[in-house]
This record gives sequence, C-alpha cells and structure tokens, in this order.
Amino acid sequence: MNSSDEIISVKNIFKVFGAQPDVAMNMLKSGASKDEVFKKTGQVIGVFDASFSVKRGEIFVIMGLSGSGKSTMVRLFNRLIEPTSGSIYLNGREITGLADKALLDVRRKEMGMVFQSFALMPHMSVLENTAFGLEISGVSETERHSRAREALSQVGLAGHEHSYPHQLSGGMQQRVGLARALANDPAILLMDEAFSALDPLIRSEMQGELIRLQAEQKRTIIFISHDIEEAIRIGHRIAIMEGGRVVQIGTPQELINQPANEYVRTFFKGFDSSRVLKAGDVAQFDPQVICRVNGKAPHFDAASSFGYLIDEHDRLIGVVDTDASGAGAAERYSLHEQQPVYTDTPLHDVLDIAANLPYPVPVLDREGAFKGTLSKNQLLQTLSRH
Repeated sequence: MNSSDEIISVKNIFKVFGAQPDVAMNMLKSGASKDEVFKKTGQVIGVFDASFSVKRGEIFVIMGLSGSGKSTMVRLFNRLIEPTSGSIYLNGREITGLADKALLDVRRKEMGMVFQSFALMPHMSVLENTAFGLEISGVSETERHSRAREALSQVGLAGHEHSYPHQLSGGMQQRVGLARALANDPAILLMDEAFSALDPLIRSEMQGELIRLQAEQKRTIIFISHDIEEAIRIGHRIAIMEGGRVVQIGTPQELINQPANEYVRTFFKGFDSSRVLKAGDVAQFDPQVICRVNGKAPHFDAASSFGYLIDEHDRLIGVVDTDASGAGAAERYSLHEQQPVYTDTPLHDVLDIAANLPYPVPVLDREGAFKGTLSKNQLLQTLSRH
C-alpha cells in the first residue's frame, strides 16, 4: 500500500490493563502468552502487537467476539485509552506522543466518534445536540447551527431541527448521533457498535445510510462490529481480532476464500457466500475453448461442446458449437441474447443464468473483455465448499 493512501497506521500496538504494565510487557517480550501473563500477574492484555493501516476513503471494519479487543482498539485511535507500547500515525503524524492540547485538537478536528449509546442531551433540541461538539470547540452560534443543519440534512433529518430526543425513534436518535459526528467534518469517523442497539429493519436502514454517505463523501470510516452480516455488507476490508491479536485482514471475498485459521473460518459458517463471492472470484480461463477472430489462438478442443469467439481486443463476440463452424447464424448461441455476467456480479445472481444456459456462463470485465467461464459444476463445488 502506498503510504499516501494510508490515513491511519498502527505499529506494534500493545495495551495492558492493570497496575504493572511494565512487568507484563517484559513477560511478553520473553515469549509469554497473554494467558500466562494474566495467571502470574493479573494483568490483562487488551491488544497484542497490532500492526495495520487503514486506507483513505474506505470503510474498515474491525470485528471479533466479545473480549477480542475490537472496542479497545478503536479507543486507542483517539487515545480515549493510552497504548502501553507502540505507535499510531494519522496522516503520517505520530499521535501517540501528543500533549493534551494537541490531542484535543485532533479529537475535535480530525476524528468523530459514534457510540452504541445515542448519548443525546434530553433537554436539548436536535439542532442543539448536533451542534454540541462545535459549541464546546468555541464555534460561533451562527456557524455551528449552519454546520449542524447541513449534517442533519446529510442523514435525512432536515425538518427535525427543533424536535427533542424523546420525540424521535431509536433510528432517528442514532442519526442525530451520526450528524453530531459529521458536523465537525472529521477526517475519520470512528463507530463503535453504532447500530447494534437498533431493531433489525432500522439497523439495515442505517447501514444503507452509512454506505450512501461514504460513497458520496469518500469518508474514512472505522466501524466496530461483532456481526458478520453487517461487516460484509458495509466493509471494504475487515480486520478480525482474536484475544487481542489481529489475526487476518482482507476483503470479504479474501476472508471467505482464504481464512487464516479456524477462528476466521467459523465466522462464515452458515453464511451464504454466494452473496459475497463474485463471478470473477470463481471463473476459470481455458485457452482451449477460445478462438480469436485473427486466428492466432489454437483451434477448439474437440472435447468441449462450446467455444467462445473473441476479437482482437479480447471482447466476446459470441458462443458457438465447436462442431458447427459452418453453421448458419441461427444455429449459433449468441451472448447478446443473454444477460451479461461480469467479474463483479455476485454468484447469487449467476445461479439462475447458469441453470438456464446450455454452456458455461462467459464472464466479462466491465470493459467487455472475456475473463473466463463459470460452469454449473464450478458453482456447485464452490458453494458446497463454503
């Protein structure tokens, strides 16, 4: 990853909870496990030697079971809790050593945080709640109300400025919490289990809202979750934590296809991987079933019933019977009569198409170049494996 693409970088971060962190760190450096440290000293290792980077403009999800260290990690980013060892960089600047005033500036201007608890002031209007952080920062009333109105509009609450929290649904209250964070226009939005207290339908609605906001504004969002469905829906990349360690980071497709260990694999048990895996993840490229119109490729393999005609720009012209080279156009199978399947098409959307075609489904990239085929057997094997 190019360093200019990184907005936040974590280097060998440890967090020890207890009165003897130095003793615990010395034991860890000598090779002791976190369980050994706890048994001998009572010190709890919240985060163990974490190193990773978050890309500018991505939704980066940190997930794990209860006690895995995910919420500890997000609080280390803005130093609501202090790391025992290691460094955190924001836009290339180390923030782990900042003094109080400089740290306060970072929290106010660079990072916004949304918690599971809405934490709204019941005696304040929606507008006043949204502008509260700006008021603390000393922003004038005119400016803070203007920015608060803009943030409320972004989350779909225009017209509710003068309502009070008790007059809003849970989903609307969480939108106010999100608007309050957005009003500061932070470089990074930190969200700790922000939607987990919401009803399923409202939760899904808020996930969609977050995806929309990120797409429109290209915000960097670090989202803590224990829900694999939520992580896969919103996350560009997912970091999975176990016992304070970051055990694997990757796209949903990478985690499903190449889990680092059994712990990662168990997260996806029972999950319908056809909703996440794309046609391009599974498509196979077989040069023997391809014929280029310029004649440079080998002839069709006689063992294959169908062939794929490709032009000089790798674009698919059509699908033909391999033994029907002299057949008329009416006897050929034409891709143009079928729904296109692209490398980024979810497997779930390919199933019906594959079931109704007599030949393996051709897979194209978004420029129309042929990238391979998907047969019924490939689909079945992939889905049964996952």
